[in-house]
Amino acid sequence: MFKKLIFAIFIATAWAQVRPPVGKDSLRFAVIGDTGTGDRAATRTAARLAEARGTFPFEFAVMMGDNIYGGESPRDYQRKFEAPYKALLDGGVKFYASLGNHDEPTQINYKNFNMNGQRYYTFRPRMGVRFFALDSNYVDARQLSWLEDALKQSGSEWKICFFHHPLYSSGERHGPSLNTRAVLEPLFVKYQVSLVLTGHEHFYERMKPQSGITYFIVGASAKLRRDGIARTDITAAGNARDRSFVLMEIDGDQLHFQAINQDLKVFDSGTIRRAVELRETERSSATKQ
Repeated sequence: MFKKLIFAIFIATAWAQVRPPVGKDSLRFAVIGDTGTGDRAATRTAARLAEARGTFPFEFAVMMGDNIYGGESPRDYQRKFEAPYKALLDGGVKFYASLGNHDEPTQINYKNFNMNGQRYYTFRPRMGVRFFALDSNYVDARQLSWLEDALKQSGSEWKICFFHHPLYSSGERHGPSLNTRAVLEPLFVKYQVSLVLTGHEHFYERMKPQSGITYFIVGASAKLRRDGIARTDITAAGNARDRSFVLMEIDGDQLHFQAINQDLKVFDSGTIRRAVELRETERSSATKQ
């Protein structure tokens, strides 16, 4: 089932420079994960993210958890988040966090993570687009009930969920969270979620669409697990050699993405169509057959 990758990297596009946005009025955001070390690698990733914003002016960033490793005193928040991301914070970029398995629950009250005291929450940066931050550490009946109601009531064309533990993964250490997949994926499919963003594995991986949903792992923004990824039959692209982040923009019914390494090189990019549009196309094709 698994094929070991000699160089731990497989890519869908040629290496290139960060590209400017496709749409003039598109919604732009960044995706980072497992960032909270405060070490040199994390600081460099943050600096490259700030540089990339010069070419690709994103409005906000979503965080895949493990936002603060180790101690979580005020000094830790300053050293592990505020200092590395100072240029972006000063530039008005908002960060929206989800909780990882190394995070203390009290993070929900940290103002710069914009969780507003909630383990799971939703926000709408623009009409027609809604994000759902989940707590995959403990997906209980109450959270599932909240999620179903939030998805049902959202009325948004684009529904994007983000949380820590991946439902699909080719990681040799953790692998997919199958129990969590069993309870979340039916809701994602039922309410036409288009995109799911996760971390936990310290590499980058993009899956082939599963039931019309594209899944990403963005967990190498600070830590890196070299040779920790194997290709499976659902893998579209992956990178366990470079620390990385992802830039995304929504332009109508299309979402364009660029996966960026610490040399500001694009190692994976492409376009995702909105889930409902994709499923309608699939149904139409099946009917014609």
